[in-house]
Amino acid sequence: MTDLVIRHARCVATLDGARREIADGWVAITDGLIEAVGDGVAPSAADVIDASGCLVTPGLVNTHHHLYQNLTRAFPPMTDKPLFGWLQSLYPLWAAIDTESVYVSAWVGLAELALSGCTTSSDHLYLHPLGAGDLLAAEIEAARDLGLRFHPTRGSMSLSEKDGGLPPDQVVADDDSILAASEEAVERHHDRSWGAMTRVALAPCSPFSVTEQLMVRTAELAERLDVRLHTHFAENAEDDAFSLATFGCRPMEYLERTGWASDRTWVAHCVMPDRAEISRLGAAGVGVAHCPSSNLILASGIAPVVDLRAAGVDVGLGVDGSSSADAASLWLEARQAMLLAKLRDGAAAGTARMALEMATLGGAACLGRSGELGVLQPGAVGDVAVWSLTGPSFAGALADPIEAWLRCGPTGARDTIVHGRPIVRDEQLVSSRVDDMLRAHDRLARRIQQLA
Repeated sequence: MTDLVIRHARCVATLDGARREIADGWVAITDGLIEAVGDGVAPSAADVIDASGCLVTPGLVNTHHHLYQNLTRAFPPMTDKPLFGWLQSLYPLWAAIDTESVYVSAWVGLAELALSGCTTSSDHLYLHPLGAGDLLAAEIEAARDLGLRFHPTRGSMSLSEKDGGLPPDQVVADDDSILAASEEAVERHHDRSWGAMTRVALAPCSPFSVTEQLMVRTAELAERLDVRLHTHFAENAEDDAFSLATFGCRPMEYLERTGWASDRTWVAHCVMPDRAEISRLGAAGVGVAHCPSSNLILASGIAPVVDLRAAGVDVGLGVDGSSSADAASLWLEARQAMLLAKLRDGAAAGTARMALEMATLGGAACLGRSGELGVLQPGAVGDVAVWSLTGPSFAGALADPIEAWLRCGPTGARDTIVHGRPIVRDEQLVSSRVDDMLRAHDRLARRIQQLA
């Protein structure tokens, strides 16, 4: 018998090759994978979710985050600085993270994402203070406990302030140690199977916090291990100026000369590429994690996502860390992406369907899982978000359920299903641990913020 059926949806947006939008639709899931999608009478199942009055979409995919940063969310002394000054102010606080604080912040951050319809999240964990413990394993354990699909990245920093970088000495490591830890992380945690719940990528933090040699050697290691690569890229004018002053080239040329211009790579932000660089990114197959809220809060600029997509770049969405974006809602990032595209490129350029594609198909492509994540079709993972389109916020929104989903609201997911298992039901997390985790998070956040 089918394990789970979601039925009677006002619309099922499949995001399949034909972009089918099915009225009175249903989705059937067995053994964690989608068995069938259709309309009308649904198959019987052990568990049934009534989606009357709802839009059903693939689960959303978050392609860039720093989960530990919710320990310093909306921290007032740091909210009026652009990227470089903001980072240098917060590094001393973040240097106090340990396995407990990383586990709890990851659990809470992933729970917040689940409430926004996110079923798969990456995390760029680039901070590994000496003696802090196995932080990557701690956040993987949190994701497994909560039940979200997780793509942690083994990040790193090797260029401290005394070497011309931004981070302080206590949060950097030497290149050889970083590469050894990266290889061990892949061996321990990376699951290559279809429908895998955990996959690992390698992610030196940024060109302004690692050596050029580490970038080169990490690309070589990723090729040997057959895993993906991630880093910050062309984030703002400071980033561009640093690249020109330090490397004698713009960020795109640096990406090319270090071996990162490949379809193994997805980069975060990509706010400042010029027209030629946009074409080169598309030709190389590099993906982009668009983080609109963070780019706004740090005054970094508006990424050219319409032009990037037109050039063949896979553009996904990222909530970024909760010390810059503050609200880890992938629905909010989709809405921001739609609105900023309208502002930058014209009213017709940014649509809800464009944003939904970025939040699903684009994210899946960035993580190297096209056809597996971000789509409702037989054989894909059973990751689904159910969105209620009822109540005062949606009164009168009759003509187009997908436009209504993103233009009305704000909204969260009514139900979030990961691998056929409900994580959120009726807008509430299924886990019984929420209150305990929030109390632990409050204690840990206070400890870290007192360091300021």
